[in-house]
Amino acid sequence: MNLEILTPEEKVFEGTVESIKVPGTKGSFQILNMHAPIISTLEKGEIKVRKSKNQEHIFTISGGVVEVRDNKIIILAESVTNKDIFSQKPETD
Repeated sequence: MNLEILTPEEKVFEGTVESIKVPGTKGSFQILNMHAPIISTLEKGEIKVRKSKNQEHIFTISGGVVEVRDNKIIILAESVTNKDIFSQKPETD
C-alpha cells in the first residue's frame, strides 16, 4: 500500500507500508492491504505506520481526514507534532 501524510505546510511521509493504525473519531482502526474504500475523520492521537515486520513509524496528529482507495492511503492532518518517531522492533521467530 502507498501512504501519504500531508499537512497544509508539507508532505510529512510518503512510502510503501504493510499496515497503518489511525485515531478515528469513533475509535481507532487499522488499515491493511486491499482495505475497502473509506473516508473518515481523525481525532488527535497517534498514527502507527508499519513498514515491515520489525519497522514502525509513529506520528502524532491534531486531527484530520483519511481516505483509502485502491491500496492508496492519503491522510490530511491539521498538524503533525511528533514527526517520524522511529522504532526498530527486534526480530522474533
